[in-house]
Amino acid sequence: MSELKIKTMAQFMSEGKEADILFWVGSAGSFDDRAKKITRAFVRIMNKADINFGVLGTEESSSGDSAKRSGNEFLFQMQAMMNIEVMNGYNVKRIVTTCPHSYNTLKNEYKGLGGNYKVQHHTEFIAELLAKGKLKITGNLKGTRVTYHDPCYLGRANNVYDDPRKVLKSLGLDLVEMKRNKRKSFCCGAGGAQMFKDPENGSQDININRTEEALSLTPDIIATGCPFCNTMMTDGVKSVNEGAAEVKDIAELIAENI
Repeated sequence: MSELKIKTMAQFMSEGKEADILFWVGSAGSFDDRAKKITRAFVRIMNKADINFGVLGTEESSSGDSAKRSGNEFLFQMQAMMNIEVMNGYNVKRIVTTCPHSYNTLKNEYKGLGGNYKVQHHTEFIAELLAKGKLKITGNLKGTRVTYHDPCYLGRANNVYDDPRKVLKSLGLDLVEMKRNKRKSFCCGAGGAQMFKDPENGSQDININRTEEALSLTPDIIATGCPFCNTMMTDGVKSVNEGAAEVKDIAELIAENI
């Protein structure tokens, strides 16, 4: 944070101001070294578009997604209510996050606990910035072959399919679709706290199955919109055919070309 133009919500409050948007970083985006690059890329995009945003910093806890998916409803509600108390204390109205798991939880499952916010995935937000002319694409990926992996909690759970593809197409690249895409897409294997579980005996890892499907299209880049998907597809490429394709988040592709 010290190297980026970014403030905490506490800093805004100390100045007697409010941020228009809370950027919910999420557990992966805070702690995983690979996911931190996605976090930083999205911050660069928001700074470029001159967005008035803040983060919770050390006040941000887990959204509670993994606890809920693995059956620990009590822990989920504890985490959620703690986060809601903090966010309502800062009068948060709008949240943007790079994590579909946090997105789904904050958008759909905090309402019943007193957390009513407008929640957007970063691809929705970037699409909005492009439509309003707040970002100018200067790079051109024409001739670059890209396939996009739909995150489960963004796609099937929340019906967000078009905005990520609009953002990718704004780069002038060649978007090629896997056979299983959009509503019929296939999981990367990390959702529902499965990322922390060993594979079933004798079965193929889910991320290997999905990676093989992606690589069958001979893409230069496998685009993702989720830090967990990014990890699973990156590991998949290393296992199936290391170096065959790059795995990049949509925010990274945009940050490199504005």
